[in-house]
Amino acid sequence: MELRMTTPSPAFPDISISTDRLVLRPYEEADIPAYVEMMNDELVTAWTSVPYPYTEADAREWVSRIAPAERTEGRGVVLAVTEFLTQRLVGTIHLKNTNWRTLSTEVTYVTAPWARGEGYATESVLAAAQWLFRDQKFERLELRTAADNTAAQQVAQKIGCISEGVLRNAWIARTRPDDVTDGGWSDIRTDLIVWSLLPEDLEGVTDQMADAGYSSFTDWS
Repeated sequence: MELRMTTPSPAFPDISISTDRLVLRPYEEADIPAYVEMMNDELVTAWTSVPYPYTEADAREWVSRIAPAERTEGRGVVLAVTEFLTQRLVGTIHLKNTNWRTLSTEVTYVTAPWARGEGYATESVLAAAQWLFRDQKFERLELRTAADNTAAQQVAQKIGCISEGVLRNAWIARTRPDDVTDGGWSDIRTDLIVWSLLPEDLEGVTDQMADAGYSSFTDWS
């Protein structure tokens, strides 16, 4: 009889990250109504691959099973982004496609329509990056933005990401054609811009953002 020792797959800790304005934490059942509303926003539908319409059943599956499994099975971590004062859901952060050998991962993010223009996406992605590099000792964070998604590209630029190149015809976005009367969505192929952030890229970024009026990272637990 042969006995083999198996090494548990690495995984991110069950984490909560705080900034001056935000708390990034695991999703809870109470987040489901706000999450459904956020994921049915037209810009979310256009730039992501989530089901449309996004139902309560979809959200419940995500909150109760899919999101927790991302962490426990070592693929990444999903965090709800909430306002510190009101606890209202303002967005989501998803670290995914994690490579534990190269210590690299990819980040995606969504912001609720009512919370856009406040710098919340920039603040939350920067906080996740600082935690990832300082606490988890990661060496690379990657972002991929659709070629026409200028808002996502601005977030990448603000936190100090470097544009590395273009993946041609690599993504399927969604659009509402002008000649469609039923309000349906059509798929459209688009390029992806690849961005990267390394630990040294963060030097000076926090001070620059503070000067621009953004809150800074403060604590994790």
